[in-house]
Amino acid sequence: MGKKKKKIKWFKITIILIILIGIFLAGIGANYYYKNFKVANVELSTKDTIIYIPIDATQETVLQQIKELNILRDFDSFKWLAEQKNYKGKNIVPGRYKIKNGWTNNQLINHLRAGNGRLDAVVQFSSVRTLKDLANAMSKNILLSPDEIYDWLTNEENIKQYGFNKYTIISMFVPNTYYVDFDITINDLMKRMAKEYKKFWNDDRKAKAKAIGLSQSEVVTLASIVHSETKSDKDMATIAGVYMNRLERRWPLQADPTLIFALNDYTIKRVLNKHKKVDSPYNTYKNKGLPPGPINIPPIKYIDAVLNYKKHDYMFFVAKEDFSGESYFAKNLSQHLIYARRYQKALNKRKIYK
Repeated sequence: MGKKKKKIKWFKITIILIILIGIFLAGIGANYYYKNFKVANVELSTKDTIIYIPIDATQETVLQQIKELNILRDFDSFKWLAEQKNYKGKNIVPGRYKIKNGWTNNQLINHLRAGNGRLDAVVQFSSVRTLKDLANAMSKNILLSPDEIYDWLTNEENIKQYGFNKYTIISMFVPNTYYVDFDITINDLMKRMAKEYKKFWNDDRKAKAKAIGLSQSEVVTLASIVHSETKSDKDMATIAGVYMNRLERRWPLQADPTLIFALNDYTIKRVLNKHKKVDSPYNTYKNKGLPPGPINIPPIKYIDAVLNYKKHDYMFFVAKEDFSGESYFAKNLSQHLIYARRYQKALNKRKIYK
């Protein structure tokens, strides 16, 4: 009887221990579930933040980035779950990811691991002057470096395949906002830009360019000069008309912005006679016709202003002395000089001598 009671006692104790262990394990499981699936672990100081995951990223490098961002209340729990969910190797998808405040560990890992939270990178450029400027602008939100883009743009074989040369290649880039893969290759990026160029130069624009006797690159070149001359929407088509008149009469364009581009000195506020002596194919005081390529990437409206330039008899223009950005137009030199003196006097008054 004693043995029987003893067995019953140990049986009860065993059952109680099993129940206690079960409760303990259930508690651990509940805590695990609660901590990783229910409790917000992402705490941002702003509404959201961005993490960039490069092509060669490892679990270790991603975890280090997240740790340095200081966006998690409990980094260790996140690190543990990342390991449990096999966030490594092929499960790490490069890209630009937006992280939202209030996410749980599970939500954040799923967002990164699945790759479906990947954001397209934005490529933008407008009014840039040189190929280096263009390379810097294009590389801001993608994995390609400015040097890699610049090297492509200055490689003759690369640009030749698209029908451009070292002077005109910049005209292939139509200013806009483009969405591309964060890890886009240099060749795919240029294919995309060439595709956008062809789309921009539709039958209507090509017909207008042909009608005014300019190639597509020449239209962009003239538009870049007009863009440097005025920011007035009202005047740009009229100024384009002045330059078209000069081209038709085989006058030198005498466009001051081309001298500034040739000198690569954008601190110049007043073009002087010494500047007109620069030895450059972009010196439109010495050389007749258009320069060999654009002096910047002009906004689309300037390209259309050239294609739809105003026909008139004006041969000269000069900025108004009120610095409004608008211009005076003249048909002859004597009238032009009257307007020019007004502007020169205004420059002197503001002590702008160079």
